[in-house]
Amino acid sequence: MSTNKLIFVFFFFFVSLSLLAQTARIKGVILDKNNQPVGNVNVSYSSIGTQSNKNGFYDLKVPANQKVTLVFTHVSLKKITITFSLDSNEQKEFNPVMSDQEEQMGEVIVTSNNRKLIQGISTIEPEVIRKIPGANAGIENILKTLPGVNSNNELSTQYAVRGGNYDENLVYVNEIEVYRPFLIRSGQQEGLSFTNTDLVQNVDFSAGGFQAKFGDKLSSVLDITYRKPVKFGASLEASFLGGSLSVDAVSKDKKWSAVTGVRYRNNSLLVKSQETQTNFTPSFADIQTNINYQASAKWQWSFLGNISQNKYQYQPLTRQTTFGTIDNPMALTVFYEGQEKDKYDTYFGALKTTFNVSDNFTLKFIGSVFHTLEQEYFDIFAQYRLGEVDSSIGSETFGEVAFTRGIGSQLSHARNDLDALIVNTEIKGFHDWKENQFEWGIKYTRESIRDRIIEWEVIDSAGFSLNPPIIDLPKNDQPYSPYTGPFVPYQNIRSTNFNSINRFSGYGQWSLKSNIGSSEVWYNAGVRMHNWEVIGTAITGKSQITFSPRAQFAIKPAWEKDMVFRLSGGLYHQPPFYRELRGADGMVQPNTKAQQSVHIVFGNDYSFKMWDRPFKLVSELYYKSLTDVNTYTIDNVRIRYAANNNATAYAQGLDVRLNGEFVPGTESWFSFGYLKTEENSDDKGYIARPTDQRLKFGLLFQDYMPNIPSIKLYLNLVYNTGLPGGSPSYADSYLYQNRLNDYRRVDVGFSKVFIDNTTRKENNTGWFKNFKELAIGLEIFNLFDNQNAITNTWVRDVYSKNQYAIPNYMTTRVFNVKLTAKL
Repeated sequence: MSTNKLIFVFFFFFVSLSLLAQTARIKGVILDKNNQPVGNVNVSYSSIGTQSNKNGFYDLKVPANQKVTLVFTHVSLKKITITFSLDSNEQKEFNPVMSDQEEQMGEVIVTSNNRKLIQGISTIEPEVIRKIPGANAGIENILKTLPGVNSNNELSTQYAVRGGNYDENLVYVNEIEVYRPFLIRSGQQEGLSFTNTDLVQNVDFSAGGFQAKFGDKLSSVLDITYRKPVKFGASLEASFLGGSLSVDAVSKDKKWSAVTGVRYRNNSLLVKSQETQTNFTPSFADIQTNINYQASAKWQWSFLGNISQNKYQYQPLTRQTTFGTIDNPMALTVFYEGQEKDKYDTYFGALKTTFNVSDNFTLKFIGSVFHTLEQEYFDIFAQYRLGEVDSSIGSETFGEVAFTRGIGSQLSHARNDLDALIVNTEIKGFHDWKENQFEWGIKYTRESIRDRIIEWEVIDSAGFSLNPPIIDLPKNDQPYSPYTGPFVPYQNIRSTNFNSINRFSGYGQWSLKSNIGSSEVWYNAGVRMHNWEVIGTAITGKSQITFSPRAQFAIKPAWEKDMVFRLSGGLYHQPPFYRELRGADGMVQPNTKAQQSVHIVFGNDYSFKMWDRPFKLVSELYYKSLTDVNTYTIDNVRIRYAANNNATAYAQGLDVRLNGEFVPGTESWFSFGYLKTEENSDDKGYIARPTDQRLKFGLLFQDYMPNIPSIKLYLNLVYNTGLPGGSPSYADSYLYQNRLNDYRRVDVGFSKVFIDNTTRKENNTGWFKNFKELAIGLEIFNLFDNQNAITNTWVRDVYSKNQYAIPNYMTTRVFNVKLTAKL
């Protein structure tokens, strides 16, 4: 270890001696049903507790910033169980009423949102996530309805935030960073998101300006917490797309608890609705568990594990796509031979322990291992015909190809293998001192990548092989004159990379809640450091280091209107991950720099009542100035980097979201986003980046029938203006700035609820008494059957030398039936 690294480690070690835990306080008066105080009530969480005095008063310190389950017990009254999540130094008053008739249990969560509000974090309720329909239902499905979050691919769980790409988003589960497979190039290959929504307790999302405690990415943070069960339970979901099963388990002494989920998914229903006719036999399955152990009042342990196996077998048969204009319609007809066999196996395990040294001092130790084994094998031969369509109404051949303008074929081959092992070790500290909170962390990461790429493509038109345009070869103008030069593949990438990356990172940050006059204010300031070095069998990169200062300020004026104003930003870096180091030629560039962004966000939260129901209007203006930009192209969901840091860029925009109870008892929201992002490569001028999604409208709506409240409606609507359509292989992107058509999609779900919390007593007989919830639903994906394109296929006419952009359309209207149950 170099001297600089030793200094860094020891610096944070000595800082840890003075930085330590966060606590909150719950107090109140316990009453009986006659509103009389109850003394000698035991109030406890884990093995820590207190008793109410003769006046029913109790006062208990609890850990802050985590879920704490309080249990109220009395010799002659029924038990109360309730879950709290409080900010550091917050005092919560809770006055329970104990009954002698019925035990009060359940996952009642009292949450303080002040901390998240001033950080600009959006919180999404797990129940909303589980109910809203989507072709890829889950957390990412809901994120795509938020302003600033964009995706034109319903088969993918990947998303772009405020002009960034899919690789610029941090995802944490229980404070542990999680990863996704490397080689996936199409949304239909993805299978399952890492996050199992059946296990989720809390979901927080920040679209920018986030604090130093979060990692080194440029765009967003998705912070997910899995629940700690308090009693046995189970849930089941089954549909035409697959199913899931989750189980909650708790030991008798309450020290052990575990939540485990198993999922299976098959995308055949969706893929077979596309224009390409296929034999498609996918298999996506995983098992995930979160185990917790309360060793003592001060020491907690947890284990998060996941095993995922995705097998993707794809045999395309035929495809016909009609495009062009009404006056000049054209069609591409393709006949396929061959198949694709892909496999992605991932294994993830993480051990986390939390030690409460004192009321003001907490340490966390986290270790994780991620291992992925991926293969991408395909040989697909495509023969195509490009022609003009008969548009004469009444003609016997109306809608058919009347004149063929070009024919050709294409042979694509790949034998790509990747084996990656990523190991992380991390220590975090939390300290309260008067009104100040300090947090710090040190992390070491070892990434070991073994990658082999063998990928080539041969194209011919009218029987004559096409040479790649960037290679200096003799002119090929067949059939007018014979060609005497060598025949080479149109694309040919061959590379073997055995590389390791050592990373040291750390952060320190300070927070304070105070007052300016009668207004409440919050301060946060921090800095991150990241040092990395790339080594390999034939290459060695130089050691690089970045420093990222960040800050937030929020103020809540003492106005009659409930408003909070926020200003946040800083200098953000994204040190390159393996995919960013690998150039378009497949070779690793070890000295690729970290992309850098100066990020400024100004936000306002306005809480008000309308129709005597709560609403909130959240608005944010943002600007990013990027340097050392690693330019890239996107094909479906595969990103290919240039790995040369030869560009600058910017992103600017406005995000607005109005959410509240448009229907009593339900949460819905409308969102609007404006974005403009452009890049300048080698001083050639600014052009739109691949994620330049100018306008975005999103709607998430819940409703029920007034006279039959057990019949519920869930609506998910997204409208995005068209993305840049990409360019042909090896072409200059400056010459191709056309855009895809707008993306319009509506998914709707109807559900008949047989049993829920309001009807359990009515169905407390027979086998129904075992269920907490039981419902069956109908989902309609792409309700209006819109044709949405994700990319273009480029076809060349050998005679005219023109390149035609043929849109690759996504899924059409699909029906799905879903059964959900909870025990």
